[in-house]
Amino acid sequence: MTQPTPINEIEWRTEPGLCAYPHAVETMEARVAAIAVGAAPEMAWLLEHPSLYTAGTSARDQDLFAPARFPVHRTGRGGQYTYHGPGQRVAYVMLNLARRGGDLHAYVSGLEHWLIAVLADFSVRGEVRKGRVGVWVAREGGREDKIAAIGVRVRRGVCYHGVSLNVAPELAHFSGIVPCGIREHGVTSLADLGVEVGMAEVDAALKARFEGAVLGALQ
Repeated sequence: MTQPTPINEIEWRTEPGLCAYPHAVETMEARVAAIAVGAAPEMAWLLEHPSLYTAGTSARDQDLFAPARFPVHRTGRGGQYTYHGPGQRVAYVMLNLARRGGDLHAYVSGLEHWLIAVLADFSVRGEVRKGRVGVWVAREGGREDKIAAIGVRVRRGVCYHGVSLNVAPELAHFSGIVPCGIREHGVTSLADLGVEVGMAEVDAALKARFEGAVLGALQ
């Protein structure tokens, strides 16, 4: 009989190069199945995708302006359209939510505060807004730009998909969609805000802030 893995044993994996989206989904789904039966530890997977658009379960056709620009992948995560590409750190988090209390709202809040804590490490004030999932940065003149997106799915009590943080992607690539269905606000990145930081530094901050923000929210 397979013994369940310890509840705080989380594997961190950093993927080299660009990871194809279908491979990422296939890998996550296999890991989720293994986590659900206690055959593998929970995992946080850090990677970058080649340029593509993903459509969540609430995506609307009218929010995709340039369907031929990049590959479009339909996905079972929550949310609407988003862009992934080089210079954006994606963190796929696979946690056994059922063993950690099952509070999905607390988990999403933990992801938001995780990103806010990471941004604070680089002297950027990230904020949440009621009715808008993700993390936002206030700009001059009352403008607000999104710097990080969140989209999760739960299967057999295990959550997967996760967050994406704009480190230094090509922001013009977001123009082919209405990001997350929000038309009245823009998109930004650490580089756009004048913060020159390498992906390794971002990864270190993600790892350092994870336990306090995400696991802390589920205690």
